[in-house]
Amino acid sequence: MSDVNQGMNQNVNKTERLSMIDSRAIKQQAIALGFHKVGIAAIPAAMSDPEETVKRSLQSWLSQGYQADMAWMSNPKRQNIRALMPEANAMICVALNYYTDHQRPTGSQYAKISRYGWGRDYHRVLTKKLKQLAAWLRSQSSGDSEILARPYADTGPVQDKFWAQQAGIGWNAKNGNVISREYGSWIFLGEIVTNLVLTPDPVHTAHCGNCTRCITACPTAAIRSPGVVDANRCIAYHTIENRAEQLPDAIASNLQNWVAGCDICQDVCPWNQRFAKVTDVAEFEPYPDNVDPTLAELASITEEEWQQRFPASALRRIKPRMLRRNASAALEHSRDHIH
Repeated sequence: MSDVNQGMNQNVNKTERLSMIDSRAIKQQAIALGFHKVGIAAIPAAMSDPEETVKRSLQSWLSQGYQADMAWMSNPKRQNIRALMPEANAMICVALNYYTDHQRPTGSQYAKISRYGWGRDYHRVLTKKLKQLAAWLRSQSSGDSEILARPYADTGPVQDKFWAQQAGIGWNAKNGNVISREYGSWIFLGEIVTNLVLTPDPVHTAHCGNCTRCITACPTAAIRSPGVVDANRCIAYHTIENRAEQLPDAIASNLQNWVAGCDICQDVCPWNQRFAKVTDVAEFEPYPDNVDPTLAELASITEEEWQQRFPASALRRIKPRMLRRNASAALEHSRDHIH
């Protein structure tokens, strides 16, 4: 047998061995680890039509400057998953429901914090489970068929929303979030890129229909068109990512007491109003005072108080001076509104 034929046979045999793990077994393991949804998307050898479409959409979004100061969004690896793992054959996508049944008080003195930041940092919760799943996958390796499994939890240049739809988790909605039939958009997304050859799930279809509640409810008109969010106009972006001393007037005057993120486009979504389910993940239960802080207390929060209030929290990205800035701006405009 020629060296060429022998090499081809070895590659075929290796591919066959990487195809032997049952996709159902992977899903069962993911659910056993506590994930609420899991799906699989195939990564073809060449750029697929859907990938080309989302690549052009991202390039258009970037060219219009909608990323604001989020320079990491232009990382070229984000536009080609093979730049992360040339051997990639599949994307294992997972989702964690984070909804709790706590409701914010309606008084004008209260500050509003986005639900995703009420409890423990979702990066930590997701990463722990993803690492466990990736370790289990690697343990299935045999012979020279090494299984590669690289986890991501909103921590790398992965188009997580695109792949979540490709894997059947949910669909990319008009507010830029992924909506699942079971949990609405109250879900955290994670992925494992792998060289395993797996059976893919059907791509999820969109079910927003003619609804435009999220678009019309946004006080700053940040949703420029269905699925296209301009960070320059987004309250969530400015309260979390904007490091400037002062917020733009157009944002400050429309905060509606939001000081850490913004859930307006999710709160008005019919899918969330009808299908939200209380999570069984204890880490996502709110820390004390995160549901009903007052604007006044956050407007004068100290470093020590910030450390105590937000332990192991995704909101630690919002530094004390930023939180004071956000709360002060909301307080000022809340008073202006009253008078």
